[in-house]
Amino acid sequence: MGSLDTIFKAYDVRGIVPDELDADVCRRIGAAFAAFAGAPTVLVARDMRPSGEALSAAFADGVMGQGVDVVYLGLASTDLLYYAAGKLDAPGAMFTASHNPARYNGVKLCLSGARPVGRDTGLAEIKAMVTDPPPPAGTPGTSSERELISDYADHVRGFVDVKGLRPLKVVADTANGMGGLVVPRVFAGLPYDLEILFPDLDGNFPNHPADPIQPENLKSLQARVLDTGADVGLAFDGDADRVFLVDEKAEPVSGSTTTAMVAKAMLEKHPGATIIHNLICSKAVPEIIRENGGTPVRTRVGHSFIKAVMADTDAVFGGEHSGHYYFRDNYRADSGLIAAVVVLELMGLAGKPLSELRVPFERYAMSGEINTKVDDDPAAVLERVAEAHVGANLDRTDGLTVDHGDWWFNLRASNTEPLLRLNLEARARPECDAHVAEVQALLRGDVGGEG
Repeated sequence: MGSLDTIFKAYDVRGIVPDELDADVCRRIGAAFAAFAGAPTVLVARDMRPSGEALSAAFADGVMGQGVDVVYLGLASTDLLYYAAGKLDAPGAMFTASHNPARYNGVKLCLSGARPVGRDTGLAEIKAMVTDPPPPAGTPGTSSERELISDYADHVRGFVDVKGLRPLKVVADTANGMGGLVVPRVFAGLPYDLEILFPDLDGNFPNHPADPIQPENLKSLQARVLDTGADVGLAFDGDADRVFLVDEKAEPVSGSTTTAMVAKAMLEKHPGATIIHNLICSKAVPEIIRENGGTPVRTRVGHSFIKAVMADTDAVFGGEHSGHYYFRDNYRADSGLIAAVVVLELMGLAGKPLSELRVPFERYAMSGEINTKVDDDPAAVLERVAEAHVGANLDRTDGLTVDHGDWWFNLRASNTEPLLRLNLEARARPECDAHVAEVQALLRGDVGGEG
């Protein structure tokens, strides 16, 4: 039990199996979650990782030990589990480690209605109960199975006008993850020529890591898009809740650009709506939201924060630079597949290739996320950076955001490693690259900063 501090993260539970996360810990987490959720039923799903079946079964044992029934959804994507939690109004547990290597597993938890469970919304209480588990109930709960993938596929297709879609050639790299199960079901009946790379469910990830935010993991998709003359490429992570796009020239589309495109499409369907974007998204995102009659609302990074603000503002959509896209009519949960079909619909309506369609949404040069290991305490380094930029607008909503007007950056500390994550944006690529070098030198302590 000494590893709980290691495996309980900001938004989920995740660790190496069995060194940090094993059946006994999962059984205790199941009991704690059942007691915390206080519902008569808990939904349980898993991805394709080899350890998932045993860990999810142990979790279910813990749930049933509290007198709570379990409904098994079987193999699923994370957004399918969130859909089920909304549709059935029941709390749920998704066993996955998302984009992490095969030796990892974990569990993402949500309450009924797909409401998030994070460090500040229940994970801390659940962690305490794992250490001191609740007593078992007199009568254990029961288990049953339910298939929801067909309903889920219909739900995703409901975000677009299926009859108005135009044919496109689409290549999807599902990286041996859960996209191999859900992507074909969603695209069935749509007028797209779909090809899937690495569709076999294999939690050992024999082809490449299921982490599409890393450029090297897009190479197979980029090559196939060019080889086949595809209109677009879609790259999914391991549990298929995130997506990144590649245009017909094999150029990656950033999460900020996708957020802006989906925001425009959602505002056409919901005029005047509120749209959420996290503080790392490009400044182009709120500009485009305003230009299309919407109200942009800036929030911290992370699904629990975004979902809470969406609930408070009745926002119709929320986007993150990291490939998470949230929809009010999807119980405010994120879904890469919904975002993908919305962009495909937008491409058809525009009658333009994605390389042209994206241009008005890309107004600035972005660095992408750059991780830098620091020798000093990350908090102390953040203060050093702040002192070097006293003339700028400083914002500590999430880490440190420094805005000089014509360029800005955000620095956030990792939750688990002595490193800082840098995202920087400027008006043009040369300025962006130069400012990145300045900030990195400051992080290393090589210079005194710009001042």
